[in-house]
Amino acid sequence: MATLSSIGLGSGLDVNTIITQLVALERSPIQQLQTEATKIDARLSSFGRIQSSLDALRTTARSLADASTWRAASATTSDATAVTVTASSGSPAGSYAVKVNALATGQMNASAAVADAKTAIGSGTLTFEAGTWATDLSGFTPKSGSSAVTITIGPGEDTLEKIRDKINGTSGTPVRASIVNDAGGARLVLQSSESGAANGFRVQVADDDGGNSDALGLSQLAFDPPGGATANARTQAAGNARATINGLAVESTTNAFSNVIDGVSLTLSKVTTGTVDITVGRDTASMRKAIDGFVSAYNDVIKLVRDQTRYDEGSKSAGTLQGDRTAIGLLSQLRSSVGETSSASGVFGRLSDIGLSIQTDGTLKVSGSKLDESFAKLDELQKFFTADGGSSGSNGLAVRLRALTDQLLGAEGAMSSRQDSLRQLKTNNAKRQETLEDRVALTEKRLRAQYQALDASMAKLNNLSSYVSQQVNNWNKS
Repeated sequence: MATLSSIGLGSGLDVNTIITQLVALERSPIQQLQTEATKIDARLSSFGRIQSSLDALRTTARSLADASTWRAASATTSDATAVTVTASSGSPAGSYAVKVNALATGQMNASAAVADAKTAIGSGTLTFEAGTWATDLSGFTPKSGSSAVTITIGPGEDTLEKIRDKINGTSGTPVRASIVNDAGGARLVLQSSESGAANGFRVQVADDDGGNSDALGLSQLAFDPPGGATANARTQAAGNARATINGLAVESTTNAFSNVIDGVSLTLSKVTTGTVDITVGRDTASMRKAIDGFVSAYNDVIKLVRDQTRYDEGSKSAGTLQGDRTAIGLLSQLRSSVGETSSASGVFGRLSDIGLSIQTDGTLKVSGSKLDESFAKLDELQKFFTADGGSSGSNGLAVRLRALTDQLLGAEGAMSSRQDSLRQLKTNNAKRQETLEDRVALTEKRLRAQYQALDASMAKLNNLSSYVSQQVNNWNKS
């Protein structure tokens, strides 16, 4: 039968408390390691934030170093209700007078009115073909590359609404069908799927009643004037958009003109009696936005690193990376890069020349008026940022910073190396804690064994003492 025991009963000592306190002393190094691990995590977090901020700076530097940023073009229109305009990168500057003579249209036909959409018309076949009509409808030229589409209308599917659905449900048909109800009744309206003179259409009918152009039965929907079928009246002819640009006539099957002015797209919205003025120039607003974005990203990095490496003498408090050589070195490298004089431009050599000044805390301040003035020499301003002369002294600012941030953030760069070092410290810390935990467990086990032995010895002595006292009492009584 197992013997129940409790440490301390034999000796009368609070053995559990003694062991707990001794083990706590043994755990002191572990607690110190845990505190250090927390600090390592904080440093890793700080470097992660700096890395993200540097990456944002690298993005803005790459944008400023990219020639396409400096080729950005903008376009304005004197009447956006008539002509809208967009300019692509690199579009040459220029002014254009645009007069809209006609908008692009699609052909539209309407059948004679019947009682309602459920009225049966008649069976047979409808053949649709896209193409160009002669002005007087005396001839039709099929559209190159297109094919005629024939639809069979059987008995029971010859109501106006079912014919509409069959037309719209057949792929390749050059028309869209709809039903319009007016004072006369229901009409089947056919409209070109695409605008432009080449996207007109004709409708030929093989009527089951034998008359293909008598306006009876399915031939009510025929439109083929050269063949004598005109029951399905044309209400709008297909036509191209027509305009003049600086007096030159241009046409398009749609209201969009994307290839008449180099790099410029026009969209026509209404016919004009006069001209609409279009102006294309360099998009300095987007360039200014790119510079402002760079300044903001640079200042974010500087402020973050300064905050993480600060030491406040008054409060005796330090930033997470106070004294960290990698973080302090980063500040020095960034300041050196932006403060360097460059021969990239023959006009602008330093940041202050374009309206950017370095403050005492290392951040940049923009002088808006001076920066705006620098755009008067746009080619030189571009060189100041983008020139790649092969050396630091002849490279543009954006090129230098792009190279620096690429280096810092690279696989072998300062950011990665420092974070790898911190992660190794954390790994070593965890292994050391594990080793000490094992040692503490063994120490506790040893202490409990020692105190249990002491307890047993004390219990025996106590029993012996009790026995001797009992014998002495018995002797005294006798």
